[in-house]
Amino acid sequence: MAFPGDGEHAAADAVVLEITDTSSSPYARTPSAPVSISDLARLDPLPLIESSSYFRALLGGSFSESGRDYVQVGCNLEAAVQVLRYLFQPSDSFTITHDNFLALLEGALFLAVESLLLECERWFSTMASQTSAMPVPLDFIIEVWHFAQEHGVTFVQDICLEYLAQNFVGTCCPKEENNFLSLSSEKQLCEAILYWVSENMKTSEQPNPNSVDGHLFLLSKVKVCLLPLGFATGTKRHWFDIGNKIVCTILDLLKDSMSTLLDAISDGSLERYCIRITEYSENIMLSGCPQITTAFLYISVLPTDLDVSFKRRIVTSYTKVDHQSSTLYDELEEAVETLSFRNVHMVDLSKCPNVHFGAAVDWLKLAFPQLRIFRASHCLSFQFDDLLYLLLRCPWINEIDITIDTSTITPKHSIVSSSSDILRKVKPNPRYRIQYAPCDRQLNISRLTLEGRSDIDDVDLLEISVLKNSLCYINIRNCSLLTDDGISNLLTKCTKIHSMVLSYTSFGNRSIQTLRTTKSPDHNDGHAHVMGFYMQELHLDGCKGLDSAALSHLMDIINITKILCLRETSLTDGALCRFFGSSLECLDVSETVISMVSLAPVIQRNYKLNCLKTAGCRGLVFECDKVEHIGGNKYGDFLQVVGSTNCLEEVEMGWGFCPIQIEDVVPSFSNVRKMTVGLGTALAENVLCALPVICPFLESLILRFQVISDRVVRNLLESAMNLEVLCLHYCLGSLTSLSIQTKAPALRILRLQRVTPWMTNDDLTILTENCNLVELSLSGCKLLDSNSQDIISSGWPNLAILHLEECGQVTIEGVSSILNCKGLEDVLLRHTGRGIGRSIIDDAIRELPLLRKLALDLCDACEDGYDSPNEVEGKMIRSVRMSRCKTLRGSCLGVPREGSSKPVHKDTVVLEWSSRRITTTIVQERL
Repeated sequence: MAFPGDGEHAAADAVVLEITDTSSSPYARTPSAPVSISDLARLDPLPLIESSSYFRALLGGSFSESGRDYVQVGCNLEAAVQVLRYLFQPSDSFTITHDNFLALLEGALFLAVESLLLECERWFSTMASQTSAMPVPLDFIIEVWHFAQEHGVTFVQDICLEYLAQNFVGTCCPKEENNFLSLSSEKQLCEAILYWVSENMKTSEQPNPNSVDGHLFLLSKVKVCLLPLGFATGTKRHWFDIGNKIVCTILDLLKDSMSTLLDAISDGSLERYCIRITEYSENIMLSGCPQITTAFLYISVLPTDLDVSFKRRIVTSYTKVDHQSSTLYDELEEAVETLSFRNVHMVDLSKCPNVHFGAAVDWLKLAFPQLRIFRASHCLSFQFDDLLYLLLRCPWINEIDITIDTSTITPKHSIVSSSSDILRKVKPNPRYRIQYAPCDRQLNISRLTLEGRSDIDDVDLLEISVLKNSLCYINIRNCSLLTDDGISNLLTKCTKIHSMVLSYTSFGNRSIQTLRTTKSPDHNDGHAHVMGFYMQELHLDGCKGLDSAALSHLMDIINITKILCLRETSLTDGALCRFFGSSLECLDVSETVISMVSLAPVIQRNYKLNCLKTAGCRGLVFECDKVEHIGGNKYGDFLQVVGSTNCLEEVEMGWGFCPIQIEDVVPSFSNVRKMTVGLGTALAENVLCALPVICPFLESLILRFQVISDRVVRNLLESAMNLEVLCLHYCLGSLTSLSIQTKAPALRILRLQRVTPWMTNDDLTILTENCNLVELSLSGCKLLDSNSQDIISSGWPNLAILHLEECGQVTIEGVSSILNCKGLEDVLLRHTGRGIGRSIIDDAIRELPLLRKLALDLCDACEDGYDSPNEVEGKMIRSVRMSRCKTLRGSCLGVPREGSSKPVHKDTVVLEWSSRRITTTIVQERL
């Protein structure tokens, strides 16, 4: 083809243009009319140069290709052909259709044909505006949207959003259910419908009740039995009747899911219990669904034409906790081709206590051959044997998270006595006892999170070392049974690990020696031959087994670390001065004895630092004449040092930050999203009031021992539009009820400790109207009474965490209203009224399916203490704490006598569950 150029170096002779297909784009469609390249070669090539910035630069510019007689271009061949058709064919004979739109769009982007991009935008906009007849297939919208997200085509994304919003009813509810509607969870669909109905009600000056009811019929398309319980309770805030019906459906299902599923099979309505999985599904989110059993998982991936009797066998077998049927799985495996969803890369079964995870692993293998991420956090029923079985059956997975809540008891607590009992263990399925032969298969697990697993010991950790060829990240925070020797042995074998969360473990001097061990004796590049040199993330918070000398040796070798957490360690100036890294993005040295002598150079050298935590470091306060100078800045002036970085997003400050002037924190704090201010720093009122301006992206603010006022709090709630977390602990000032009389729609977490003694039920009601909380913590609110419970439970039905301490007589008549918040996961009731019955523990576990933590005080017992819980295997509960006071006499679970002196806490009885045992511990202090 001859390409006449318009530049000084344009090619004057014929140029051969070869277009090589380098793309296997999933968006490619069959052209509506095949085009012959030889036909195109005979056409006048001038439009190619004139219309395409790509070819104009390539063939008529200063690139080396412009002087060649042979040019090769690699791109999507069909896209290129479609663009050539557009350029060379008469405009009246060329049309854009659903079949060629994506190819044209891709070609126009790659070859920079501006006129074609405008044509694509015009066509797509016109097409999307034709809402009445619903001519556009939903699968086409999905494909276009995915393409636009990957390539940053904003006009397509905007139009897709508008189109789906305008055609919500038709999209979700065609005459025949559309199989392309892909959701990560049923919650997404329910949220979209309720939001859509709410917005339609806002736009109507006088909404017609019949119209609202007509819109709400869409909820019939939601499989309400698959909604997360916490979300379902939250719908009661604005849609009480709907939300209450959904919650009742879920609770009924919890009581007897087997009968419900068998009935559904009999009447042909099993589909409404099947998880929504399509060929486009990428994530499956079932977190927070305690009603889900293994049977729900299996029926969701079965062929629709499967024999009814076989479906009944599935439900009967897989609903039982002690699932034993390996023969049944073998029958299922024969249909693996029809049960496979290759696009699914993440499955989340967190907070699903009624799933049998041995059988769930078989489900993962059967249905998701490309699965990469598996999460089952807060599931005590997930045992270590299940983890090994998962590695055996699904070796292609590369990320596993089986976190549980960390133990309340730490080494710093004084233990009076402790005993444990082995829980009744489920008889293992013989197929789960397959001899593990890791040498025979390639394992790909790179990230493993075992946080809080206090039932994992050194022997278990040694078995994990089979991941030696892949493991890069491990989180064993609060795994209290692990020893320094066990951790060291793991590091010896898994030498590819570059990120470790070891907080509150026995990680100590021997493990550090392992990190200093030579990996390659022939390597002579400084410390690059030792394992510790490659550490990118290191969390050592609360590791008391480390002495200062060991930390000094560690600081020597971790020069490329990005995240370094040393809170509550033996870190000294001498140790920190030996850290010369310049890649830090997060540094936590809170509660250590370091001073500015060592910290200031670290901050100044690490210009990418976005998270800095120094609370509780008294050594940061210095007299100026005792501090060295660098570049004219005194180390004693912390704010001058912090001012050297303007990318801080999270900051925790205490000693050394005082006094603070507004000009000192701008622009250093302009990107801060999370801020904690504690003892040792006193922010002036004008600074606190200016925080929404200083930190326009502020999402979380925690203030301890600060002087606050109504003006400060109101300004924060009104002006900090992104503020989700507000915590005021032991703050002073003239705070009144006026401070909470403002709307804060973004606020989700509110903790008020000893700052609102004036709070009444009326104030509490105003709070429920102004914000939608998922966590509420109040202490010292002595004017509250039993009616407060109903205000809390009806105003915030979606609460996950509720802490009430020294709050008048809230529980004087029991806790029935609190138990109506069915999504509660963490409850603390202390000194809130002597009206809590003996059966509170069993009642709470039974009534709150997601409950993991319960803290009580014996002072609130209306009888002779509390009964120990009955069998709770398969539940969510992780810990129960019962505090006692020194005024108590007699039984360890007794209550104080009438007229006794003000109680002083004596000790705490702690019950903790793991996957293997229940432990009862008496700690000589209040927890």
